[in-house]
Amino acid sequence: MIPRYTLPEMGSIWTDEARFGQMLRVELAVARAQQARGLVPADALRDIERRAQVDVARIAELERTTEHDVVAFVNQLAESVGESGRYLHLGLTSSDVVDTALALQCQASGERLLADLDRLIALLADRAREHAETVMIGRTHSVHAEPTTLGLKLASWTFELDRDRTRLRAAVDDLATGKLSGPVGSYSHLDPDLEEEVLSSLGLRSDPVSTQIVQRDRHAAFLAAIAITGGSLERFATEVRNLQHTEIGELLEPFRKGQTGSSAMPHKRNPIVSERIAGLARLVRGYAGTGLENQPLWHERDISHSSAERVALPGATILLDYMLVRFAELVEGLVVRPERMRENLERGLGLWASGRVLLALVETGSLSRDGAYGIVQRSALRAADERRPFRQLLATDPDVTNVLPLDQLEACFDERQLLRNVPTVIGRLDLLKETVDARR
Repeated sequence: MIPRYTLPEMGSIWTDEARFGQMLRVELAVARAQQARGLVPADALRDIERRAQVDVARIAELERTTEHDVVAFVNQLAESVGESGRYLHLGLTSSDVVDTALALQCQASGERLLADLDRLIALLADRAREHAETVMIGRTHSVHAEPTTLGLKLASWTFELDRDRTRLRAAVDDLATGKLSGPVGSYSHLDPDLEEEVLSSLGLRSDPVSTQIVQRDRHAAFLAAIAITGGSLERFATEVRNLQHTEIGELLEPFRKGQTGSSAMPHKRNPIVSERIAGLARLVRGYAGTGLENQPLWHERDISHSSAERVALPGATILLDYMLVRFAELVEGLVVRPERMRENLERGLGLWASGRVLLALVETGSLSRDGAYGIVQRSALRAADERRPFRQLLATDPDVTNVLPLDQLEACFDERQLLRNVPTVIGRLDLLKETVDARR
């Protein structure tokens, strides 16, 4: 991934140094287990533990001849150790080391993403509570619907991210799986008990039945969970973008002193973070597709997955890390304009009350639902076309006033009645916030 979207902590997990470092961890763990079984001399293990070190430049130099990065890696380690280096990689096939090391990298990157999610969930929960009573118009099909609150909107985002976290947690745990079962998964060179010991020491579980590799359904699930989380962030970012329209102006991204929105138009204050998140979400969805394509490998394995996932796994985790961190900054500094929300609600001419009026007319027992609907719709469309208050038109319509007293009509325009259950919904954040705080 290009440096522009790579944050240091996540980026460090996917460097060549880190990759080969995890592979060295696997080799050392195997050598220790083999020494305990008398397969590696104790003095050779001491040499390996003391001298083995990764030299990425030397590995690259050797690979230009071998055309095989793992062989180059093992040869470079052996060079660094000396004579005892011949005890490295005993009984192992390349994928034993590569897939087990990859599981460690995915586990580390997954934990970073889970921590990002916890921070963002906590921030959203706090802002949802802060704006539990900040009334705004709800929109469906981009058209005014009924009043809602910003807190309710943000609570929806909070719970969606918590579901994303649950999916990602399951995928990370499932992917924490390695194998040392040899060229076709038959344990032809090392025994299952050694595999169990080594993987347990690394914090991984054994694949119960592998081939030459750990099967890629686990990696596909990991990439899919990342893509779904990216889709959630895009949904939220798109809402910020829409509500920052000049004609709406209810929310604004934070805008720092000295920041510019356009090289040509000094007045511009653009939702660039939200737009960037929307763009990057397309990439993480693409990586999920790659993960799915990597599942159907030939026989006990082919290598078609390898090149693709060397891009997809670092790319997806690095991008989602960036998206989560940047969106958290956006949420923390989000500018809320309640006065503009009220202005936009009033510009709706009270049409949001059409559903309440419809129910009130039906509840009188004097009209069928279809008949009541026609009466309400007639005034609603006229109000919209003529830009006249909906309440005023209803109050002068004999089809309404003959069956519905004016005080009951007036009550239909009390937004508090529509929002009476919002505190109950916001209250559902309490347990979630406690859980997140405990995790953090």
